[in-house]
Amino acid sequence: MSVSSAHDELLAPRVAVTVFLVFAGTYFLSALVRAITATLSPTLSAELSLTPGHLGLLAGGYFFGFALTQLPMGRWLDHHGPKRVVLAFLAMAVAGSVAFALADSFYSLLAARVLTGMGLSACLMAPLTGFRRWFSPAVQLRTNSWMLMTGSMGMVASTLPVQWLLPVIGWRGLFWALALLFVLSMAALAWSVPAWTRHANAPAPAAGSPDGGYGLIWRDHYFRTMVPVGFMNYGGMVAVQALWAGPWMVKVAGYTPDEAAMGLFAINLSMLASFWTWGVVNPHLARRGIRPESLIGWGLPISLVVIVAIAWLGPRAGWLLWALFCVSSTFVALSQPAVALALPPQAAGRALSAYNLVIFAGVFVLQWGIGLAIDALDVFGWSEPDRYRGAVALFALCCVTAYGLFWRGWRRIERDRAATLRA
Repeated sequence: MSVSSAHDELLAPRVAVTVFLVFAGTYFLSALVRAITATLSPTLSAELSLTPGHLGLLAGGYFFGFALTQLPMGRWLDHHGPKRVVLAFLAMAVAGSVAFALADSFYSLLAARVLTGMGLSACLMAPLTGFRRWFSPAVQLRTNSWMLMTGSMGMVASTLPVQWLLPVIGWRGLFWALALLFVLSMAALAWSVPAWTRHANAPAPAAGSPDGGYGLIWRDHYFRTMVPVGFMNYGGMVAVQALWAGPWMVKVAGYTPDEAAMGLFAINLSMLASFWTWGVVNPHLARRGIRPESLIGWGLPISLVVIVAIAWLGPRAGWLLWALFCVSSTFVALSQPAVALALPPQAAGRALSAYNLVIFAGVFVLQWGIGLAIDALDVFGWSEPDRYRGAVALFALCCVTAYGLFWRGWRRIERDRAATLRA
């Protein structure tokens, strides 16, 4: 795409704000649905006789459905644009919400959960693909952070607010309401989001061309540099926020369930504030020439120190240290828009979807893997708190290793950039 044509695609400020708010509202709902099973688990267990294994699989069903769509969705986003893709996917989310409201067994709940995960899998990738064309690079960094902030708001809303609504409308009524909200979101998106004009893209590659698929993405050195921290550090941050911080507070730090719920509420609020702050400062950092990979390189080690401290302190590590770990891990969230900016605009959908698949694969592996490690360490006869500490120590070692791999790729990027400037 030429510079002039790229400039012509930028949205007017008023339109840009409207588009962002509509997409942000939809992503808020998707994050709420993603995290809602933790709040509903006691009710669903009592009503449908679900075991802990059922609940774990039910929570994972969302991520399974999410992962199923990522690679084909990236190509559809590049070809058809965010508007058409997100509307088609949200129709599946409506169907999944209705199916969940009508479910009367574990397997019908699971099928509905998978369908809902598929339907909501475009709620972040679609706007980020559009922002790659419609917003300037500095604004993209801001809007990416603020989209993640709305996701944190959705996770906050999935805790105490949902708990307050349950006695009023019940969990089935809640999902009927969510289905209606998704329909309203579709109407708002159809009204406000610009169409995807093909002339603004580079010529479409031939069907059999590697660059028409994901070869261009996987071969890119910048993308490969971000993969280790995306999988381990970013995926680990989400795994902790969505699952493991809660059991640690109860099993290791000695919190009551109510105290742990308040701790999770505080962690999610901290994440919300962190992403809001990134949205404010990112344009200023971009204007000063401070690049995302440099911020990750110098900032992410803070999270490594904190996770090692958590494993070391054990019962003395409460919600505050977990909040500090999650907040200091948000440096790695800058990798998502950076990957899109590093690749051609016509490949933005594929780049973002491929990287999102990396992140959510990390979430799934770490949510499961930390639990397996806790169980496996029982062979040493350790107490439950010590097994949690051992599993977190192994996770910390993996995070340090992933950062080391990133550091090696980052230094190469810096050397190549310096050589280009000298030339």
